[in-house]
Amino acid sequence: MDLTQTAEVAAFRAEARAWLAEHVPDSPLPSLETAEGFTAHRAWEARLQTGGWSAVSWPEEYGGRGVDIERWLVFEEEYWAAGAPGRVSQNGISLLAPTLFDHGTPEQRARVLPPMASGEVIWAQAWSEPEAGSDLASLTSRARRTGGGWLLSGQKTWSSRAAFADRAFGIFRTDPEAAKPHQGLTYLMFDLRAPGVTVRPIGRLDGKPAFAELFLDEVFVPDEDVIGEPGQGWRIAMSTTGNERGLTLRSPGRFLAAADRLVALWRAAGDPGDTALRDRVADAVVGARAYELFTWAGATRFAAGERIGAESSLNKVFWSQYDIALHETALDLLGADAELAEGAWAEPWVFSLAGPIYAGTNEIQRDIIAERLLGLPKGRR
Repeated sequence: MDLTQTAEVAAFRAEARAWLAEHVPDSPLPSLETAEGFTAHRAWEARLQTGGWSAVSWPEEYGGRGVDIERWLVFEEEYWAAGAPGRVSQNGISLLAPTLFDHGTPEQRARVLPPMASGEVIWAQAWSEPEAGSDLASLTSRARRTGGGWLLSGQKTWSSRAAFADRAFGIFRTDPEAAKPHQGLTYLMFDLRAPGVTVRPIGRLDGKPAFAELFLDEVFVPDEDVIGEPGQGWRIAMSTTGNERGLTLRSPGRFLAAADRLVALWRAAGDPGDTALRDRVADAVVGARAYELFTWAGATRFAAGERIGAESSLNKVFWSQYDIALHETALDLLGADAELAEGAWAEPWVFSLAGPIYAGTNEIQRDIIAERLLGLPKGRR
């Protein structure tokens, strides 16, 4: 891994930094988990795209800049260091788009990706069900063949962004007679405003609807919205989860910026005599740097043609635990009322609490690490 920055990368960094300095809103946007904030963040996505910064790693024909993974990581560092808003389009850009690049058709990519990049269409992730969360293969929502497409029925829950989003993606059981639970599944995209769809928001710890339940009653989906071949949904979904647990969901730039803000907070409000809290601040900085180097090592392998494998589970366990520790340190610095206050630390802390659960629980990730990376025998389940 060579971290020497070329003149071309330095120029790219300077261009991104200059654009962000000119366009990032002076004041934080309202929470994207509210109707007002969702609208404001959608407008920010459109503004990003006017500068060509919404999806920098995509090919230019879909609205990207076609940059390599090194420049993507550089852009992420600049984006979060600039204090830019959270990405309301993250489910689409980080999860669905890589899936379409790997398994979608040219028509799907041309139709779906440009409005995703501009924020015109915001995507929700519809994976979990009441009896199928970490054990995704247990899902029971089904898709039944009909003329020109499929009819979806069932229930999804904990669907991120679904309270205000436009469309969703998920897998459905299309062959109930398949020999194994993870067989006979199909990956589909669907409209959250289609007849037969009921969206019921779920309040988070702070009451904001960061998730929703989806009730599907014979919802028609045309064949053009099937990703890959029918019955191959599990294989395609695993490529999505590899992206979710690996690089794209939590780039190191996000944590580097948060660690820098934590240090600034310590300098402004920390008690020099509180060595225990001081050490936690130092741990946060070390953790951000360690994650940065681990990510660059992974990016180097990826650039060399390797695929993201089971090591993405290491990433997921690390960043989800690190995120909580970093934000709890900030709240302890701010004092007893910090958890109740609106601001730069309270809402990200609430969101961080879900990290060990979504994208596959950390318990499941530890099983994967034990079995696939360490070669340990399977435990009892």
